[in-house]
Amino acid sequence: MQRVLVGAALMAVGLGWLLSGTALAQVEKVIDTDKQFVTKAVIDGMAEVQLGKMATERAASPAVKQFAQRMVTGYTKANQELMSIAQTKNITVPAAVDAQQQEAIETLAKLQGTSFDRQFMRHMVVDHEKAVQLFSRHAQESKDNELKGFAAKTLPALQEHLQMARDLAQQQGVSQIR
Repeated sequence: MQRVLVGAALMAVGLGWLLSGTALAQVEKVIDTDKQFVTKAVIDGMAEVQLGKMATERAASPAVKQFAQRMVTGYTKANQELMSIAQTKNITVPAAVDAQQQEAIETLAKLQGTSFDRQFMRHMVVDHEKAVQLFSRHAQESKDNELKGFAAKTLPALQEHLQMARDLAQQQGVSQIR
């Protein structure tokens, strides 16, 4: 009888270790997903601010300049909030944009006037489509309540920016986006 109890206890301990390892792997996965979201959102937000500042100087259209200023203001505020959340969760955020965003910045930096306006608005539509998708997914799937709340709270502004970008792109004569 004693052997059976010892065996059962060992099985319970082993099962506990197995389950805790599985649970730990799931927690690490959630943390990785949240870190990826924060990293992507911060990089994209920094790029939007840089591009917005550039557009306030280079754009020919007053409407494009106004949109760009709105991007600078909105993304600066969202970035500050997200970086504050990341800091409380010990998530290291990048200090600069990634190579893909840097390439877009450099490409747009070579343009002026109406050609700048068209390319900038094309880029804004594509970027905001990606942002809406990223934030929608995170608002639904994140296990971290604070990051999930941030994504859900920020999403309506991103959807509004996307619609504005589409409207302005159309006004600028941007026919095909992609």
